[in-house]
Amino acid sequence: MRLKKAVFPAAGFGTRFLPATKAIPKEMLPLVDKPLIQYGVEEAKASGLSEIVIVTGMGKTAIEDHFDTSFELEKLLQERGKNELLRMIEDVSGLVHFAYTRQKKPLGLGHAIGITKNLINNEPFAVFLGDDIIDSRVPVMKQMIEVNRKFGTSVLAVQKVPRNQAHMYGVIKGQKVAPGIYKVLDLVEKPKSNPPSNLAIIGRYILTPGIFPALEETKPGKGGEIQLTDALRILLRSQDVYALEFEGTRYDAGDKLGFLKANVSLALKRPELRGDLRKFLKGLKL
Repeated sequence: MRLKKAVFPAAGFGTRFLPATKAIPKEMLPLVDKPLIQYGVEEAKASGLSEIVIVTGMGKTAIEDHFDTSFELEKLLQERGKNELLRMIEDVSGLVHFAYTRQKKPLGLGHAIGITKNLINNEPFAVFLGDDIIDSRVPVMKQMIEVNRKFGTSVLAVQKVPRNQAHMYGVIKGQKVAPGIYKVLDLVEKPKSNPPSNLAIIGRYILTPGIFPALEETKPGKGGEIQLTDALRILLRSQDVYALEFEGTRYDAGDKLGFLKANVSLALKRPELRGDLRKFLKGLKL
């Protein structure tokens, strides 16, 4: 079945960016001149996905407003002859078809995905974690779809990390079956010691509908949260899962330093900003 749906969990409080995120959703923080979540949505569209399910929570209406049509703004831009800005605004609201569902309590990534079951309608689907901004020649999700087509099952995006940082991620134990492709043998969520490898799961997934009964079977962990990694371990009992070591540069925009790095790196790719920004950076007394 052709992959066409993607889930974007966006119900978290964004506490690492307080006080900025007290009134503004973390997903709406600007990365150069676009909100974080838009980068993932554009990647989804560029990968051939056409239906986006965004899992929201309290105080997240700005996300819905951003991807909605703004008649007043569009009329104002049209009247003032600002046609380039008008096209940009129209493009945002016309990217893909959006649906929204609310996670009423912060019960973890697995729970957020689980409540989309009725919207997914027994189809394979993608998951994007908006904190992970990945700059790549070929969209990472498009790379993963090729693996999904080959093996017909769930696919995880992974990246090598220093072993002393493995405790910050879900980590796989894998058997290499092709360049950059691993058959997943086991997964551990944030291992405290002796991680099974240095291949960390990054915020892109392709999941089969089998994940939903696995999530229902998953017991809550710390803080009462349902961990997706734990559900994937259950899924492994009945289905193969593969992992792709993707090509691209990943920025953890959910971290202040990673967010700053992403802003500088992506701004340097913009012709209208590159020259002056390079001069500014070279002039800093570091």
